[in-house]
Amino acid sequence: MARMPSSSPCPHFPRTNRRHRGVTLLELVVTMSVLAILTAVGIPSFRALQKRSQVDATLHLLTSHFASARITAITHNVPVVVCPSRGDGMCRQDSDWSEHWLTFRDPDGNRQPDDTFDVFRNEPAPHAPGLRLLSTAGRRQVRYLPTGYSSGNNLTVRLCIDGEVSGLVVINNAGRIRSARPSEPEPCVPPG
Repeated sequence: MARMPSSSPCPHFPRTNRRHRGVTLLELVVTMSVLAILTAVGIPSFRALQKRSQVDATLHLLTSHFASARITAITHNVPVVVCPSRGDGMCRQDSDWSEHWLTFRDPDGNRQPDDTFDVFRNEPAPHAPGLRLLSTAGRRQVRYLPTGYSSGNNLTVRLCIDGEVSGLVVINNAGRIRSARPSEPEPCVPPG
């Protein structure tokens, strides 16, 4: 009697079809454990990346807003003011830049727009949980002269997230704008 060749090395234990096999409980537990560890490590890193990205975007936006005002003053040969606003077309009298930014021509030097035609830009500031933009107490706005110079003292706008200074935008008397990050964490206290 001829024997049929078997695909299994042992005729008493037939070979199982691997396509129909499932995962064992041990494999499932190990996979879930690795996934939990990666999630625990990755989420704080992702949040830090998100915060850093928000800071960079806000610093860039504010820096470009000031640069645009300076170029407008030079191009139109007229003084241009950048100030914080509540969105009502007027400058705020405090140093909170967190709501709106207003850019307008100011030929009479009263540091408020005289007409809606004087306003070049009236934009909302970026909104994020815990985000505040505060300038130095002595100088609440920037006035660019037709030469591009910024008269007065240096202005520093601090970008604060969750009560901590995360970035700075500094404008010197020559009108030069630069952004920076603090080397060490420092608390964000309102000027006063």
